Amino acid sequence: MSKSEVEAHKQNRDAWDARARRKDVFTRPANQAELDDPLKKLDPRGWYGPSVIGKRVLCLGAGGGRHGPLLAKAGADVTVVDLSPEMLELDHQMAMRHALKIATVQASIDNLSPLEAQSFDLVIQPVSSCYVPSVLRVYQEVARVLVTGGTYVSQHKTPTNLQCATEFTSGGYNLQAPYYSGAALPAAPSSRFREAGTLEFVHRWEELVGGLCRSGFTLEDLVEVQRGSADAAPGSFDHRCHYVAPYVRLLARRKPAIIL
Repeated sequence: MSKSEVEAHKQNRDAWDARARRKDVFTRPANQAELDDPLKKLDPRGWYGPSVIGKRVLCLGAGGGRHGPLLAKAGADVTVVDLSPEMLELDHQMAMRHALKIATVQASIDNLSPLEAQSFDLVIQPVSSCYVPSVLRVYQEVARVLVTGGTYVSQHKTPTNLQCATEFTSGGYNLQAPYYSGAALPAAPSSRFREAGTLEFVHRWEELVGGLCRSGFTLEDLVEVQRGSADAAPGSFDHRCHYVAPYVRLLARRKPAIIL
């Protein structure tokens, strides 16, 4: 791992530790209503299958006391991986509070060496790939730990979402960051689009979709997460999302290895 990657991991770990201590958005554990119907919001399209009872589920880059506890409540055998110890602590607290069994591993999503090969039936990954330089490396690691035929559900910030300004000017939202770069984005103030203090990277569609296919997966579905409103105030989260799709969710299946 390069020096720049190590530095990116450290900065993002520290930034998310700080966010967890402040109880910022995306660091708030699941509430009781969600625990009463744990898959309603996590899996509205039924991508996880008819049941997760007994399934070995990896929640990747998903600390924060939400995804892991909800899946554990639904009957899965859950492991949560996150770079931030403070985010993982929220999962520990939820497990103690609700008598749930959740294993936690502090690691980066692009290096799952603490996990054994083919040890999971389902991998779910909320938005987190933007915090690592190489999404391809993430895909390769997921392919290693997922069983043949296993399901991989991931959500990503779209490239344009990361490229565009948050301010509404001249009738639209201007592109500010290059598409072909690979370098970390400039620092930005905290918003519902960017997390202050983190290092984020634009991943091209060729990397997000093509890289997934080339890493041993079959893409089965792709959904743009709808958040926008044409009637919202210009410059607001909902208004910008009417112009720019904020997230994309991918459903993929682990293909059998080709033996020559």
